[in-house]
Amino acid sequence: MPRPLRIEYARARYHVMSRGDRRETIFHDDADRQEFLRTLGQACFKTGWQVHAYCLMNNHFHLVLETPQPNLSVGMKWLLGTYTQRFNRRHRHWGHLFGGRYKAQLIDGRSAGYLRAACDYVHLNPVRAGMVRAGQNLEKFRWSSYPAYRHPKLRPGWLRLDRLLGEHGLEKDTARNRREFERRMKVACLEPGENESMRRGWRIGAEDFHDWLADKLARRGRKGERARERSETDAALAEKIVRGALSKARWREIDLRRQPKGHRVKVRIARQLRMQTPMNRQWIADRLRMGSPSYVSNLLASVDSKL
Repeated sequence: MPRPLRIEYARARYHVMSRGDRRETIFHDDADRQEFLRTLGQACFKTGWQVHAYCLMNNHFHLVLETPQPNLSVGMKWLLGTYTQRFNRRHRHWGHLFGGRYKAQLIDGRSAGYLRAACDYVHLNPVRAGMVRAGQNLEKFRWSSYPAYRHPKLRPGWLRLDRLLGEHGLEKDTARNRREFERRMKVACLEPGENESMRRGWRIGAEDFHDWLADKLARRGRKGERARERSETDAALAEKIVRGALSKARWREIDLRRQPKGHRVKVRIARQLRMQTPMNRQWIADRLRMGSPSYVSNLLASVDSKL
């Protein structure tokens, strides 16, 4: 049976979930969870993602996120691959960490209610798993975005709160509205039953959401054209960074050919590209005239080890 296509478009919203290989643990301790959140923050910085909710369990994680650019696949590839490398290095493991494809359900953003349903489902996951008892404060579970909704000091820069609070009718992030949000979630904790639409299917939305998506994607063209649109957006961002860095270094294009492959200016630009864009090492090596992708990796690893 063929796998369903990843549907990507600007400002799409998703409920994303990924499990450990054979449902094995992907977070052994709090250090692993902190590392995952750090990696997630880097992925958001690279892709522009806006996260509305997250929850880290023992053998899986949930995200509710929005993609200003159509780049879910490239961002998830980087997030899962990078966290796997860091997990394996820390625990001296090797091989796959995550099992199969991650699950990505599209969320209908045309009307209120569907984003709220997804975020509430994610925040209530510890209750359904028995890690927080019904009626207990959800803050008992540290590794979800719920505590950040309650306490501004806990909020990472990549977490966006206004959309979910708005769907609760809480337009301003005030202490009073945060208390009201807590009250509503306490009520939800008492009846955290399964939402069938969250567990099955590839979309969360109104009955005509499928038709709306079909019309939208038909206007944008075939899959190949959508992929090209996404790659052109990523490349445009990378080119902007390269041009800005060359100008700052008072270099011209010709200097990329004249200067050594491992020149510090090239290494600095390469590191900026790796941090801020999803462009791969082959693209960076070709664009900056740095030889092979492995040479770029060795240079960046050497720089990072000194930081």
